[in-house]
Amino acid sequence: MRNRYPAFAGVGIAASALAALLGYAQKLPCSSGGAWNNNVSQFRDFCYTDIYPLYYTEQLANGKVPYYGHPVEYPVLMGWMMEAASWLVTTGPAFYNVTVVLLAVCLLVGVVATAAAAAGEGGGAGTRAALMVALSPGLILAAFINWDLFAMALTACGLAAWAFRRPWLAGALLGLAAGTKFYPLLFFGALLVLCLRAGRLREFFRALGGGLIAWLVINLPVALTATSGWAEFYAFSRDRGADWGSIWYLFENYNVTGLGNSSLGTLNFMSSAAYAVACVAIAVLVLAAPRRPRLPQVCFLLLGSFLILNKVWSPQYVIWLVPLAVLCRPRVWAYILWQLAEVGYFVGIWSYFVNMYDPPHGFTTGWYFVTLVARLLTLALLMSTVVADILRPEQDRVRASGRNDDPAGGVLDGAPDRLSLPWRHVVRRPVEAAAS
Repeated sequence: MRNRYPAFAGVGIAASALAALLGYAQKLPCSSGGAWNNNVSQFRDFCYTDIYPLYYTEQLANGKVPYYGHPVEYPVLMGWMMEAASWLVTTGPAFYNVTVVLLAVCLLVGVVATAAAAAGEGGGAGTRAALMVALSPGLILAAFINWDLFAMALTACGLAAWAFRRPWLAGALLGLAAGTKFYPLLFFGALLVLCLRAGRLREFFRALGGGLIAWLVINLPVALTATSGWAEFYAFSRDRGADWGSIWYLFENYNVTGLGNSSLGTLNFMSSAAYAVACVAIAVLVLAAPRRPRLPQVCFLLLGSFLILNKVWSPQYVIWLVPLAVLCRPRVWAYILWQLAEVGYFVGIWSYFVNMYDPPHGFTTGWYFVTLVARLLTLALLMSTVVADILRPEQDRVRASGRNDDPAGGVLDGAPDRLSLPWRHVVRRPVEAAAS
């Protein structure tokens, strides 16, 4: 009997199980020894997680219902996952363990969905994608810091649905993903500019409609019945200052351009304005490139720019990037450098906290910022290789064979260009001249 399941599914399940076990083992010094109740120990052992303390700070331990009994700093769907886990337990450690099981399922789903989106490339691309995502060192280390695997799973399913030409479903899944974290909303921007260039706006509006409906279904009831609790996430995001991991945190520490003395309003404006400029530049790149970029490439550039310019860049945000980076088929050396930098930052941030609570041990401020800058620069380098593939599509490893256009692009795959900037040949000519 012919096997009904693609090879990448089995590989993805096995690799995800291994990654979940490794991630769980990495947190064992805390989960088995009570180090979460000791600031220095949990940072020294690199096993900090948000999951354990938030069981208490979000009042789940006291039976408070998110948004109704206590405001929660996360979007609605994330709050419901926290509530679902709390129904089954009565202690913080048990809450962590149950949450890990739920997140392990999310990891499996996200890995298999990413592999499915890559499988159209052929040549074992689905299996390769499953292994690269699941066994990413940065993802394994960050897997159980927060609930980001939930967002990753829904986002990956949304992109896979788009790859299989189901725009309504893709939009709905991305809308649900935006109910866990903000970043999936950025991908509607990627779909807009790509569909504009390909003359596929009807499919874009189907996806947008699906996303809007899904988002409203999960948000509107809570927004109407627990308005202040529901709005906590948006107020928290607006009022949050420059935080660990961000370039703005470095600027404030060294008072670059006077940012150390600036107001929160100024910081919000500068961060938003910088990202708006980046979005415009990416849109111009999409419309002016010699050939329409692939969907994962544009999503990756939008998300990478967002993280580089955002006020906060937490260690677990690497989970957002890994599936997209893999779908981009980047240069392996650039991907490895980025992953090494993510591991370095993982060590750096917790060692920095050790120094804060128990000086002179741990990393001083200067060494912490070395790891921060290395992480930023290696991501920027990885993004530059994606831009190079967009400007020279004949060197894009997905397209080099001539068999593939955009395997994850769904209705965009093989679609002719309907709209492009009239000067796009000006972009191509210098590149070709430099290559000759």
